[in-house]
Amino acid sequence: MDLNAYRKEIDQLDQTITESFSRRMAVAAEIAAYKKENGIAVYDGKREREKLLAIYNAAPDTDKPYITQLYSLIFELSRSYQTRLIGDQTELTKQIADAIEHTEKLFPESAMVACQGVEGAYSQLACEKLFKLPSVFYFSSFEAVFSAIDNGLCKYGVIPVENSTAGSVNAVYDLMMKHRFRIVRSIRLKVDHNLLVKPGTRKEDIREIYSHEQAISQCSEYLKQFPNAKIIPCENTAIAAKRVSESENANKAAIASSLCAKLYHLSMLSESIQNEGNNTTRFICISKQIEIYPGADRTSLMMVLPHEPGALYKVLSRFYALGINLIKLESRPIPERNFEFMFYFDLETSVYSPQFLQLMGELESLCERFSYLGSYGEVV
Repeated sequence: MDLNAYRKEIDQLDQTITESFSRRMAVAAEIAAYKKENGIAVYDGKREREKLLAIYNAAPDTDKPYITQLYSLIFELSRSYQTRLIGDQTELTKQIADAIEHTEKLFPESAMVACQGVEGAYSQLACEKLFKLPSVFYFSSFEAVFSAIDNGLCKYGVIPVENSTAGSVNAVYDLMMKHRFRIVRSIRLKVDHNLLVKPGTRKEDIREIYSHEQAISQCSEYLKQFPNAKIIPCENTAIAAKRVSESENANKAAIASSLCAKLYHLSMLSESIQNEGNNTTRFICISKQIEIYPGADRTSLMMVLPHEPGALYKVLSRFYALGINLIKLESRPIPERNFEFMFYFDLETSVYSPQFLQLMGELESLCERFSYLGSYGEVV
């Protein structure tokens, strides 16, 4: 047989597979109707395990891994199809639908907003781009910002989650596991770091350089010019600038924004010292309640999955089955559970699509713990 003959045989087999799959989905629809009428849950884990094992045992040894993957996906598609046909809303999908309907149509211009650090922090700059007239309240730590939202001291908080050069802010992801909150908007802010000193200080005078650990990482190449200087991480870039300003010694420097130079009467010894010219940090705006503003096309989720083979695959295959784009996947270790992880997902999908609400109704059954963090738009 030549290649064309093999391809012709494949085409015939594909036609048979397509017809069989269509008949299988038709039967799945009848099963969905029966389950709805009799109040039976769509997912039957025992039945799926037994079915998959029988298929695995019946397959030739060379095909077993491929058959397993194929039928795992078929089960996901069948379950998703049945869920859509039954159309039952979960408590979460009701909350999301209610938020879509009742959230104000315009993002607020003014609000009480919590930020970490002091005046001049990059979080403040992000806040002022999100809100026209924010009342900014400064807190000493990211934990305190989350607590301010939890306790109703501020309606919103603005915190950094990732940088294009230095990666994720791990401390924030760890706090996400401890606090209940919703993301209502995000923004990408171009960050230009500068070396700030007291007026009259020269490069050769510098013995200590202060900044946040992320900023230090983002400026690592520039800092090689100071092999004898001690690099000292601190809570925030603005706090670093304030510390240098208040010091009696002229041998200290800070990596911070140009705004900090004006606020704390410092000189910019070097400008734009970050490793990459296109250095951006992504900030999220959080609140206690679900707020979904028009145009929301990004959704963030957190999940703790069963510690078993295929648990993450089942979630990812559900995204694939519904045609939903995954744009970020982050994992963080769970402190009290050895070698187990929390997974953070960012999805690109309109909240108005039927596939979105269907997905939100299905995911919880696949997880040990599931948190819907919010649906929102991103300001660039």
